[in-house]
Amino acid sequence: MSSTTATTHLWLREETKPMEHRAALSPEVCKKLLADGNFEITVEESKERIFADSEYAEVGCRIVPGDSWRTAPQDAIITGLKELPENDTTPLPHTHIMFAHCYKRQAGWKDVLSRFVEGKGLLYDLEFLQDDNGRRVAAFGFYAGFTGSAVGIDAWCHQQLHAGEKYPVIKPYPNEDVLIAEIKEKLAKVGKMPKIMVMGALGRCGSGAVSYARKAGIPEENIVKWDMAETAKGGPFQEIMDVDIFVNCIYLSSQIPPFVTQAQIDSERQLSVIVDVSCDTTNPFNPIPIYNVNTTFDDALIDIKTTNPKPLQLCSIDHLPTMLPREASNQFASDLLPTLLQLPNRETAPVWTRAEKLFHEKVESMATTD
Repeated sequence: MSSTTATTHLWLREETKPMEHRAALSPEVCKKLLADGNFEITVEESKERIFADSEYAEVGCRIVPGDSWRTAPQDAIITGLKELPENDTTPLPHTHIMFAHCYKRQAGWKDVLSRFVEGKGLLYDLEFLQDDNGRRVAAFGFYAGFTGSAVGIDAWCHQQLHAGEKYPVIKPYPNEDVLIAEIKEKLAKVGKMPKIMVMGALGRCGSGAVSYARKAGIPEENIVKWDMAETAKGGPFQEIMDVDIFVNCIYLSSQIPPFVTQAQIDSERQLSVIVDVSCDTTNPFNPIPIYNVNTTFDDALIDIKTTNPKPLQLCSIDHLPTMLPREASNQFASDLLPTLLQLPNRETAPVWTRAEKLFHEKVESMATTD
């Protein structure tokens, strides 16, 4: 499915997920794409996006009303981050670039793919744009871990300082320095330091979680860093019960034994906060099978049912980096830029041909998967 014009037309759509302030394309990246001479870029108006519409206009993008992508020219490649608006089953005739969350058999995955089939459209899933070594070309992982660690420490502080009170609404921060200073202040009020475990500590996401804990002043000996070597024996792991905060940052690609069980959390434990940054909530192989809902910035924590009187709260927000939307968007878009520059040759460029092949494989799998 190639462009029928001399230029590749990217159409940045307005994000509709509540509290989503990030963008797949930053103004700076748009400027570089336009300077390349092979692109035209249309940007939908958005009051939520961290970048003002004027920032895109100033670099040469055409500005159009929000949610107008449905009537965009057929050759426009609709570009976004999160899922399309809910409760919409209309066919999708365009090519889309986004995180569709439908390749790992998540809830409703067939419904999403069926829209592309019915519209004869194509999905390039951002999660599966990979280089020749199988590594994602762009990811929000670092800032997902960074902000997830922040929420975990903040939630623990809230338990110490305001036991029994509802955790407040999370709002985006202007920069990471403000986020760090706020948590440092709360830790000082608590007067002691929590012990935090980061699962998947060597990856992008886990390194972000460790980085935030360090910047917030958590002593190195209080940061338990686990990765594949430590989990090789297979879960569940008692060690998770022995920390205050557990931050899960793994990339789940196949079935693994659970990290925690209901029996564990019902027994004696130190653990009081879980942040599931990975958010494999509806994945049948979810390694934290003690919950099945995503939380939101308005209602960030759920109380996990347990016979142990010690509270256990869990955060499963699936777009945590929007807490630091400008930094996260700039990093992601910059990482994505080299791959975007290959779009005019997407019929031969390996990153794009692999992504298209995977889309067709997932569509074919619908017929043989319950």
